[in-house]
Amino acid sequence: VQLQASGGGLVQPGGSLRLSCVVSGINLSIYPMGWFRQAPGKEREFVATVTWKGSSTYYADSVKGRFVITRDNAKGTVYLQMNGLKPEDTAVYYCAAGERYGTGPQLRGGAMTYRGEGTQVTVSS
Repeated sequence: VQLQASGGGLVQPGGSLRLSCVVSGINLSIYPMGWFRQAPGKEREFVATVTWKGSSTYYADSVKGRFVITRDNAKGTVYLQMNGLKPEDTAVYYCAAGERYGTGPQLRGGAMTYRGEGTQVTVSS
């Protein structure tokens, strides 16, 4: 099983980035998927999740209204569109798969089955 995140980089405050997570080795369509982040010296932080049907999404208060999580099961890919980026969004972002047929809140609470390597996002002028 592989979860490969990409799309990170250096962006100025107020800018946008789109992260992608390509998933292989599992049937993506039966797993809730999510994005998490971790900044240096800080604990892992939940960012967003989307249910395995794609019908519901959940966001951390800190990113609500700025970030959008989507999934394309046919392409085996999960996306995180990040707009209005702030310096405090700087972190390593990684994607994770929840439990089979699990819920978004469960994944938000840390019930991960698989986790990928991260991609660095740096917001700085």
